[in-house]
Amino acid sequence: MYAEGLRRAGRLVVVHRVEAPEGIRVAVVVGRKVGKAVVRNRVRRRLREILRQLPLAPGQDVVVAARPSAASASFWELQEEVRSLLQQLGGLKA
Repeated sequence: MYAEGLRRAGRLVVVHRVEAPEGIRVAVVVGRKVGKAVVRNRVRRRLREILRQLPLAPGQDVVVAARPSAASASFWELQEEVRSLLQQLGGLKA
């Protein structure tokens, strides 16, 4: 995934995308540098909800990795950055 796919980095998250034969697979990665367990889980829940709401195009695998600055970002800041990065990578429906 990391070697073959496309990658876009923002201030809050890094998005990796690769074409897949069918369906949509999404992964959210929040490392220990982001914060303690409560903070990591909050960021993870926010990113999952953002990805659930976005109109993702079929036939792709997406990995969203949070950066430490995501811990202090609002839901709306995260949402705008994820949407923007996925749009740049061609991961949203037209």
